[in-house]
Formats: sequence, C-alpha cells, structure tokens
Amino acid sequence: MIRIKQTWQARINQYVTPFLLLFLDFLVCYAAARMSAGLMEQVVGDLLLIGRAWYSVLPCVFILYMIPMRMYRARWGFRESTSRIFRATFYTIVTVIVLDYLIYGTRSMIPRGFLLTYWAMSYAFVCVSRLATRDILRKIGIWQNTVIIIGAGKTAERFVQAFSKNYQIVGFIEDDTKKPLLQHYPCLGGFADIRGILHQHPVQDVVLATPGLSKKEQTTLFYLVQPYVRNVSVIPNIFGVPIGNVEIESSLDDRLLVLKTRNNLNSLSNQLLKRAFDLVLGFIIAVLISPLLLVLAILIKLDSNGPAFYNVARIGNGGKTFKCYKFRSMYVNSDRILLDFLGKHPEAEEEWKEFQKLRGDDPRVTHVGKFIRKYSLDELPQIFNVLKGEMSLVGPRPYLPREKEKIGRYLPVICMTTPGITGLWQVSGRSNISFHGRLHLDAWYVRNWSLWQDFIILFRTFGVVFAKKGAY
Repeated sequence: MIRIKQTWQARINQYVTPFLLLFLDFLVCYAAARMSAGLMEQVVGDLLLIGRAWYSVLPCVFILYMIPMRMYRARWGFRESTSRIFRATFYTIVTVIVLDYLIYGTRSMIPRGFLLTYWAMSYAFVCVSRLATRDILRKIGIWQNTVIIIGAGKTAERFVQAFSKNYQIVGFIEDDTKKPLLQHYPCLGGFADIRGILHQHPVQDVVLATPGLSKKEQTTLFYLVQPYVRNVSVIPNIFGVPIGNVEIESSLDDRLLVLKTRNNLNSLSNQLLKRAFDLVLGFIIAVLISPLLLVLAILIKLDSNGPAFYNVARIGNGGKTFKCYKFRSMYVNSDRILLDFLGKHPEAEEEWKEFQKLRGDDPRVTHVGKFIRKYSLDELPQIFNVLKGEMSLVGPRPYLPREKEKIGRYLPVICMTTPGITGLWQVSGRSNISFHGRLHLDAWYVRNWSLWQDFIILFRTFGVVFAKKGAY
C-alpha cells in the first residue's frame, strides 16, 4: 500500500482546523445566546426566565446539525456555506422549540422573541466568523487543500475560476504545454509522468479535468491516481445540463451513478414562495425608497425636457410583453442621436452590435442620467413592476421585444419566469458581458433556480452597484 505523504500545513488542515471551526462556532453561538437574552431583557424590561443551561444547549444543537452537513471537513464556496449555516440555525430553533415543549409542556420557558433574535444573531455571527477564519488561515497557507489538476483545457479553466479560493494549486499535469492556464501555473509534467509527479509533490487532492478522454481512459487514470491522494475529483462531460438542483443516486454495488435534476420553477409551491418573497421584500423596499424616487423625478425634470419616466415594452413571463418602468436617463430624441453617432464612429457601431450598449461616453445620456445609471438608480421604479407581478426582484434580464430573434433558442427558458430588477448577469459583469453571455447566464439562472440563490444575488448586487462595476 502506498503511504500518502502530507505537509505540516496539510496535517493541521486535516486534524486541527475542524476542531478550531467547531470551537469557534460554539463560542459565537454562545455569545449570540447571551447577547439575545440581554437584548430581550432591555426590551421587555425584566429578566428572562431562561435557564443558563440553554446558553450551552443552543450551540451544541447547532453543531450537531453542522457535522452531518460536512461543515468542518469540506471547504464549501460562499453560496453553499451560507446556505448550510442558514439551514443549521433554522433546524436548531425548531429543535429547541420541540425540546422546550417536551420538557415544560404549555408552560414554555423560552420566549419566542429570544429565539428569533438568537436565530438572526447566530446566523450572522457564524457567517462572519467563518469568513474571517477562512481569510486568516488562507493567508498562512492552512485553509486550502493542496491540489494537482490533470488536464489544462477549458474544463480546467472553469474549475480554477470557480474553486481556486478553496484550493492551493500546486500545478498541472498536461502534455500540451501551450495551454493558456500554463502561462499562470506551473506544468509539472505530462501524463506519462503522473506517478513520479505525485511522489515528488505530495498533495491532498487530484482533479481529473479530462472529459475528452474515453470511459476506459478515465477509469484507468482514476485508479492510477487514487492510491497517492486522499481525494480524487472527476469532472464529467455534462456541460449544459442544469446542476444547481442535482441529486445523486447510486446502485447498491456502486456500479451505476444517476444524476437527477429538478425544474424548481415548474413547482407551484416554489412559484408561490418566490412571489411571496417578492411581495414582502418589495413592499418594504418601495416604502423605504419612495422619498428618493420623488427627488430623482424632480431632478430629471429639471435637467432636460421630457417626462421623468421612460416606460418601454419588455418581454415578460410566458413571452407576454409589459410596460417596464424606468427613470428617463436619455434625451427624448435619443434614437436620432444614436444613429448620427454610430454613422460617425464605426468602432462604436461594432461595440453596439456586440453589447447593445455604448460603454464609453454615450451622447444620448443626460447629465442626471449619467449619475443614476452609474448607481443603477434608473431601475428603481421597477419595484412597482414587482408589486404588480410583472417582474421579480431577481430574475433574467428584461429583454426588448425586438431582441427576440437574437435571443433565439434561449427564449423559451428565459420566459419560464418573470424578469428581474437584478440577476445573475448583473452581479457577473453587467455591461462588460456580451449579449450572448447574458443569455447564457440568464438561462443558467432559470434552470438552477433556488430561493437561496436569489438571496445571494441580492446580497452581491449591493456590492456591485456601490463599486460601479460594469455600469455605463
């Protein structure tokens, strides 16, 4: 049997880091319980009748849910990590309510206000603690698992783009040394040198990014690599298949693997859940931004001739058109201005054909328009489209009817749901993404929809808007 070598960082990562994360989770949840009790005492004006034992029970129950979710061994990405933490905190609250009822009956000893406060605090504290711990351990070279990637083609590029924060990439094994990835990472050798490379460079993980190999070649490669490392990851050739909601099934003898995907947006319960999310959060946002909407409308009217709003037909759910509300950011004769400008600037015409936007100085945009576009304030009136059910807070881009031909085969997928004020394309580059790139992102969003994904996109939207990334 081949003995797998490990660096001291790998040993700490494997044996010490899980206990460190568990200890920190207990501390922050304990602190959340104490702070929640203190806050409720300030609000209620009296001491809460909560046994001190519950301060320790709450973190312990939370940890018991985190362990089977592999939150102490695996290195999940931000989206998956926060989703699992959310589920663990929710299950903790439900479990404690049940325990409280079983122990005390109808004479509940734990106020529900305390539990709701604890839920919010514990979730926020654990997420912040995890992010801080990850960054600190990453800086000292402990958090990331060491990995060697076999293959350096397009598949490997996608893997690096998606998971490089979770791995310390030692290098690649690739016969073709001219691959673009090898300009940034070391090439350790070719496929014929795999055994020697894994002996010389002990790592925890190997990733097989070789979907172009035959089934027999993939299997041979897998069994060749497996004795030298703790984990072997295989990237299958199923690009284009929606994987956001995938379930894995296998036969008893592990000779058959089945990947089952769900169309979440085809479920009535999920459609109602998404609509309820839009209505509740949309109403709160509409109330909060009403004064800002009034101020912006006045500024637009004072800046240039024309109405404050620019309502244009857009493609909605099921392919039906609707009036999309926006603040006017261009002059009223913008179409004529555009034609004149493109006729004088051929390079701008090429840019318009690819992006359907002018990413430089757009002569159609007013002075106030430049400001509201920079911070996406021109799209704020769309909150009323959300309340009417014509749009969603998160969804595909609201495309123009004249763009149907360019949308092509993506149209049926994109029309499965309502368009959104923000979406995956918005947090992935905005105007820096080509028209075809936006279609691809929107189709991926629809096929892989989940409510948690909407939460993450909304969260990331604030950072993108304030950083003014891709805004023109």
